[in-house]
Amino acid sequence: MIKLNSYKAILIAIAFLFTMGLSSCVSYSFTGASIPAEAKTISIQYIDNQASFVVPTLSESLTTEIQDRFSSQTSLILVRDRGDLQIEGVITDYSTSPQAVTSDEQAALNRLTISVKIKFTNLIEPDKNYETTFSRYNEYPSTEDLNSVQDAQIEIINEMLVDDIFNKAVVNW
Repeated sequence: MIKLNSYKAILIAIAFLFTMGLSSCVSYSFTGASIPAEAKTISIQYIDNQASFVVPTLSESLTTEIQDRFSSQTSLILVRDRGDLQIEGVITDYSTSPQAVTSDEQAALNRLTISVKIKFTNLIEPDKNYETTFSRYNEYPSTEDLNSVQDAQIEIINEMLVDDIFNKAVVNW
């Protein structure tokens, strides 16, 4: 059984650590994001689609999902231009390819791949800047027509891309 004095000491230690965390120069969130305390704003530009095959809704959905992730999982304020943190980019690839060929040389699976080139600028900590191409894919049965599964596939792949962009920008993986 914990003595009352030990219990109080534990509570005081937790309160102290919590207070020290609030006063540090880096802001942390429950998502693991580490954002400089001086950073208050983020600007996320429209992700233009420059792939050879253009899905009309892809740019809008990817841009919106990136904005939503930063708005919901950080305390940064989304601004139109010149944020303390800045994201801009282009979709460079949208393609399908056969995977898992069967014995009769038919594809059992198709793979949809989306690649996006992202430029991240951190005006507070310029050493965190990057320019990287993220590429993610998802496979679907070859018996399915891409047009019938495209929206669901894009949603899955976008979520993975947003995870990658968010993590590289503010979780520093």
